[in-house]
Amino acid sequence: MCIGKQFIMAGKHTGKYKVLKWVGAVLGVIVLLAVGAALYLSAKWKPLVSDKIKEAVYNGSDKLYRLDFKDIHLNLITGSATFDSVSLMPDTAVFRQLKLTRQAPTHLFQVKLAKLRLRHIGIMTAYFQKRIDMTDIILDKPSINMIYNKVPKRPDTVKDERTLYEQISKTLKSIHIKGIKIVDADFDYINGADWQVLNRVKHLNVVVKDILIDSLSGSDTSRLYYTKDIGFSLIGYKSVTKDKMYTLKADTLSGSASDKTITIRGLKMIPMYPDLTFSRKYKTQKDRYDLSFNTIKLRGVDFVRLNQEGSIHAGSATLGPAKVGIFMNRELPPPSFNKGRNYPHIALRRLSLPLLIDTLKISNIDVAYTEYNPITKKRGTVYLDNLKGQVLNVTNDSAGLAKKNHAKAQLSTRIMKAVNLSVNIDFNLTAANGAFSYNGTVGPMDMRDLNPLSEALGLVKIESGKVQKADFNINADLNGSRGKMHFYYTDLKVAMLKEGEAGGKPKKQGLLSFLANNVLIKDANPTKDQPVRVADINFQRTPAASFFNLLWKGVFIGIRETVGIGIVPVKSPEEAHDKIVDKKVEKTSEQKAQERKEKRQERKEKREKRKAEKENN
Repeated sequence: MCIGKQFIMAGKHTGKYKVLKWVGAVLGVIVLLAVGAALYLSAKWKPLVSDKIKEAVYNGSDKLYRLDFKDIHLNLITGSATFDSVSLMPDTAVFRQLKLTRQAPTHLFQVKLAKLRLRHIGIMTAYFQKRIDMTDIILDKPSINMIYNKVPKRPDTVKDERTLYEQISKTLKSIHIKGIKIVDADFDYINGADWQVLNRVKHLNVVVKDILIDSLSGSDTSRLYYTKDIGFSLIGYKSVTKDKMYTLKADTLSGSASDKTITIRGLKMIPMYPDLTFSRKYKTQKDRYDLSFNTIKLRGVDFVRLNQEGSIHAGSATLGPAKVGIFMNRELPPPSFNKGRNYPHIALRRLSLPLLIDTLKISNIDVAYTEYNPITKKRGTVYLDNLKGQVLNVTNDSAGLAKKNHAKAQLSTRIMKAVNLSVNIDFNLTAANGAFSYNGTVGPMDMRDLNPLSEALGLVKIESGKVQKADFNINADLNGSRGKMHFYYTDLKVAMLKEGEAGGKPKKQGLLSFLANNVLIKDANPTKDQPVRVADINFQRTPAASFFNLLWKGVFIGIRETVGIGIVPVKSPEEAHDKIVDKKVEKTSEQKAQERKEKRQERKEKREKRKAEKENN
């Protein structure tokens, strides 16, 4: 019985194993057939799929772009495809024809990459139903050229009524891609007129979400170019300016088409050399900038206009917190060009990129403007702390200027860490003479707080003085400024200084100080039983005077007129430099005189020595 039972059990196990073997064999055959069929269909469909894809790109771009690749690897089991040595290139002949009909796009693209990956494609659906449905497209480390072309705008009467769906409908019924990823791209922004690289970035990432092209998506207002969003990010941007004098850095640069935002964090422009070394690299005076912006953010960006017209239109831009350092070395001669070209509203006109920002918001920016005086061998710095406010209608766009040609700034700051200043500036954006006007108020202060600046740059020490308030209203342009100022103060006394020898500490000039305080300077405004004195401002600008120089010189002249030293002429940058040159010549003459004196003494000693030798003999 035991032997029988064992035999029966062994038979059962043997039967089970046979069934398993048969099942395994059948599954193996099925897998082999599936793999074989996949390989066969893959080989058979490869040319068909290649042709369909190239045809779809060609027709979908209105014959402007051609897609090419060396080989395609299809996997019907996983529904994936990999393309080798891919290139997307515009047809220049077609582009020229589109320009003639005013239908050419502002930007052209050239794309090259080693591999392009398409994942989870419904290949059967694509072939039999003419519908493309896939998870994502991945472009790994591509090289992308974005070429800007100034093209004539299409007249309103000339419109292509066909939607993108209608352009591809003969080949495909729909295209749905959940995402496109561009990973670690090298990106060049190029001027198509002369093929100069306007900007070059590396390690760019782009994510396009939910692309849908069908009969209804063209009218879906929640989509931009048939997508739910186009986002980009750039981490660790770094470059050197063409003149090799600055390094540009940015921690991150990101943007989103759905949010209509562009954000830059940690933007810095770092000079390559210390201030005096930097300035002496040039033959003439040159401002040296040291910039650090924590955040720059644009909101309400019109990405469609940016792509179609190459212009930046934004509802607002926010700058700050930030630190701005500017240095000027006065030992060098002024530049040969007119620095009026760098007035903000004149420089805005020179931008090649059309720009319109409804509101520019400035928040918590610290500005330090420093000048080096080679006579005193000292630096004087004007500090503007916590500069904040807004500028309305920042634009060089011709259409925008036709509607509104003034930009208006409302700003406030703290000067020299001691006094509050509020100023309004009205820029005429189209005036040929760079016209603008500004008015403002100054709060109470102790005038001695200005000594770090007045001693270093003006050789004047303020011994006492209290400002109650001041207000000014000035019109200015490329030729100078004109206006009026009220300056209320008490108990003003100054000491006139002269530069110390060999860069030593300046010394007080007693007689000049006495004359200044007792003859020229009025120690208060208003004086006892007298009305408030109103200063008339009339400043003639020279080509070397900057915008900042023009602003503060207008206020400075108003103060001088009020305190009673308006008869003392104000030196222009050119005259200030001439004085420096004269001083150098003067010092050279003193040195020569000393050398002649030393030589005479040397000759005298030799004669006395010879005379003594003769007497000894």
